[in-house]
Amino acid sequence: MPVKLIIFDLDGTLVDTSQDITDALNYALRPYGLKNFTVSDIIGMVGEGISSLVEKILSPEKAHLKDEVIKRFLEYYSEHLTDHSREYPNVREILEKLAGFKKAVISNKRESLSKRLLIELDLSVYFDLVVGSDTAGEKKPSAIPVLYVLSKLGISPREALFVGDSNYDIEAGKKAGVKTVAVTYGYRPKIVLKDASYMIDNLKELIPLLYE
Repeated sequence: MPVKLIIFDLDGTLVDTSQDITDALNYALRPYGLKNFTVSDIIGMVGEGISSLVEKILSPEKAHLKDEVIKRFLEYYSEHLTDHSREYPNVREILEKLAGFKKAVISNKRESLSKRLLIELDLSVYFDLVVGSDTAGEKKPSAIPVLYVLSKLGISPREALFVGDSNYDIEAGKKAGVKTVAVTYGYRPKIVLKDASYMIDNLKELIPLLYE
């Protein structure tokens, strides 16, 4: 059955947000005597949303600081959302070529921040729907956000592809019965992407897959 809908992950797939997330996290942690993190420290931990990221970083004796750290993170990140964040190579070109397809974003970033990020980078015009971690009641790797998008746009699982850079994207897509495309240039190593239906090194490689 022909593909009618392409669902994209956001961070690590369409946009490299790693520096801005790292900066916001370091700001949030600064008052509590925790070390500064580098981008390479952080990229292996992102993907499940800010709550999970902070939980991974805080030691058990500092776990009570979680809500305060998240609040500081969101305050800073909201003000510095696109200081360094930019779309990956070929993203805009490919989105232009996909004009005949419905397109959606599913992110584990909050919906308001996901939409603002796309607006500030002039990418929002390409998408019919943007779903964040707080949109559908559950977040990736749950299938719920994917099923939500399919329902909203009136598309069957067999008519959709989910493109992402993490195992959470692949798992969510597979649970929803959607074919999955893993991009290898994002935040996760290839080994955790092995269950994807397809694996590509460049977004340009997505085009031929739509007609298989």
